Amino acid sequence: MLIEAAHKPHERLGAHLKDEMASVNALISQRMASKNAPRIPEVTAHLVDAGGKRLRPMLTLAAAKLCGYTGPYHIHLAATVEFIHTATLLHDDVVDESGQRRGRPTANLLWDNKSSVLVGDYLFSRSFQLMVETGNLQVLDILANASATIAEGEVLQLTAAQDLATDEAVYLQVVRGKTAALFSAATEVGGVIAGASEAQVKALFDYGDALGVSFQIVDDLLDFTGGDAIGKNIGDDFRERKLTLPLIKAVANADAEERAFWTRTIEKGRQQDGDLDHALKLMNKHGALEDTRADAMVWADKAKTALKALPNDPIRDMLNDIADYVVARIS
Repeated sequence: MLIEAAHKPHERLGAHLKDEMASVNALISQRMASKNAPRIPEVTAHLVDAGGKRLRPMLTLAAAKLCGYTGPYHIHLAATVEFIHTATLLHDDVVDESGQRRGRPTANLLWDNKSSVLVGDYLFSRSFQLMVETGNLQVLDILANASATIAEGEVLQLTAAQDLATDEAVYLQVVRGKTAALFSAATEVGGVIAGASEAQVKALFDYGDALGVSFQIVDDLLDFTGGDAIGKNIGDDFRERKLTLPLIKAVANADAEERAFWTRTIEKGRQQDGDLDHALKLMNKHGALEDTRADAMVWADKAKTALKALPNDPIRDMLNDIADYVVARIS
């Protein structure tokens, strides 16, 4: 059986939601079409078909089913969430000047920056059309706010990334914006469309928020401890001068000599051979990597705690296992 063959929690959830996910994928294919601009489906299909886990739309479907929803609009909302996610990836790759995502060349590399930005805009527009079709104003409010929060988080990261004054509170603000906002919106709208109680909708939001924060912290830690696990080279964030949590923790404990090193490499960008090794040495000296790992585990635990307010159901167990799986790569 498919369910038995799928051993990872998100794969088990995908197997459980197989029919709904097929409907979501069909709706995505239908709505990313364009008669007038064939480049739109070309660019979109390159990213949509790249083999991502589709975790965010699955969370929407799971939340709706967990709360007893039997209508059709969780499909629209799951497609909406995937379109918003894909649009942000297209824009991010332009901003970051990325050449690779999920082991494949990025759209901006295969086509150009203009195509990536404009197709991203098209997907945002499509996502709002899908939201409106649900006829639910609260859903529209949640997803519109999430879209604004994601953009705000990305802009905040631009200004904070290379500023040694960036602390953990600002980092959390960035992560809550650029990553957790879509996770929490994905789970929250599932509960809203199902007519769940206020307490259950809040629990779904809290689960998505904590899961998203943990997810991003793990990615930032793996950049320094196991880049292959996320398809990146170790130290990419250091080379790109991004002040992520492990670096922020090391900078916070730096003496004058260490701070001069961080100023040269991160703020001024004057990096040379051996700097990454020295950066790793300083992070280990101050326990920054271990502390970052502990933070990720705390957020995963917060996600699991939030689930306790939701109905006892196999889907809830799978959502619990997903929180464990997010941090399994670093435990």
